[in-house]
Amino acid sequence: MRCISAIVLCSAVAALSACSSSDDEGGTAPIGNTVDGVACAINSSSFNSSAKVNATSTVKWTCTSTTRTMTGNGIPDHPVTSGNFATPISAQNLTINFRFTPSLGTAAVTTANPGYALNSVKFDPATAGTCASNATSINPGGGCVAAMGTDPWRLEAIGGAFQFGTDESNAHVQPNGQYHYHGLPEAYLTKLNKGQAMTLVGFAIDGFPIYARYGYVAATNASSGIKAVTSSYRLKATPDAGRPSVTIFPMGTFTQDYEYAAGSGDLDECNGRTGVTPEYPAGIYHYYITATYPYVQRCVKGTV
Repeated sequence: MRCISAIVLCSAVAALSACSSSDDEGGTAPIGNTVDGVACAINSSSFNSSAKVNATSTVKWTCTSTTRTMTGNGIPDHPVTSGNFATPISAQNLTINFRFTPSLGTAAVTTANPGYALNSVKFDPATAGTCASNATSINPGGGCVAAMGTDPWRLEAIGGAFQFGTDESNAHVQPNGQYHYHGLPEAYLTKLNKGQAMTLVGFAIDGFPIYARYGYVAATNASSGIKAVTSSYRLKATPDAGRPSVTIFPMGTFTQDYEYAAGSGDLDECNGRTGVTPEYPAGIYHYYITATYPYVQRCVKGTV
């Protein structure tokens, strides 16, 4: 059995097991019985003294034979030292149910909110920012808006010309105060402290697990070594017709700048693949957060 940081993941050999942990910010995470050994007995409360947080992070995960349930307040349990947030981070009232035994559907389903981290922070890769076709600047009055946009060209939060105030974990805050990740949650990964290894960071809304950055070289062989897995998306060679100027808005500024090229990377169109993982040695379909677009998956393959 192994316990990791404040958000404790118990990998049980037996059907039921128990463990306990204390985090590095003074909180405790008492852990009870597990069902499948994967995020079924997380119960964590810890005060985050970061100046941009200054609040208590709480989260609890439980399981039944059909449902994995997360309750939490969405407060990050790791340092938040940078970022330019339009509103302060504030507690949310979250209760999210996931399929305990997920199953693949017949087609990928696009979603704006693909899942949640084990610490109850939401994964939310897209933005509500847009630009008009005749946009001339990212500044006010230049034809772009950061929120509630209705123009056709959809802005990306990471890697483009428009700055969305993301912090060291590729996260920022929505108008309601909800902190959320747009990409690799770097400070959370540092807290989990697994190094260059497959790291379970959360679950998608269809119930399949989400890992960050690293996977096995051969998806079905845990002895094949570790690598940073790559998405199968790439920048288009030619910008789409009607796109605002690439001189003002470099390629990668807009969602439409990317295209899926099957087989060009390790992952499918939802940034996932089927294979073995430390928590699922018999194999399971699972998603990855990658260093390049789509960062967090924009669709799910399972039945929701």
